[in-house]
Amino acid sequence: MKLHELHPADGATTAAKRLGRGIGSGLGKTSGKGHKGAKARSGGGKGPGFEGGQMKMTMRLPKRGFTNNFRTEYAAINVDRLEIFEDGQEVTPVTLIEAGIIKNVQDGIKIMGGGELTKKLTVRASKFTATAKEKIEAAGGKAEVL
Repeated sequence: MKLHELHPADGATTAAKRLGRGIGSGLGKTSGKGHKGAKARSGGGKGPGFEGGQMKMTMRLPKRGFTNNFRTEYAAINVDRLEIFEDGQEVTPVTLIEAGIIKNVQDGIKIMGGGELTKKLTVRASKFTATAKEKIEAAGGKAEVL
């Protein structure tokens, strides 16, 4: 078998309906939608979750919880991820994005204490955990809050 001999199995593909191309086509005028009504209109029909006028399931179920729209979300990074930087380098949000460690800053950067750090770095971030600060300073670096 060669590439030019490949074709889909019989009945696997069907030609698209070409609607509204004249009465002779069999799919002209109302184009298979009948006369008037919601389903005949553009964007017509019932939306998802419609239950024939019965109270929707989403409205019948009890609501719980709360979402704080004003919460602050930090991009969290463990100290072992900072090993890729050279000894004595300054680590800022810009250098973290350039290195591909984070995609965006969100509401700030928080350095967590996971893993080990062997290099002397000056780390500038929004927040530090106590263990992260200890590990950075134990390696001879500085942890500076922005």
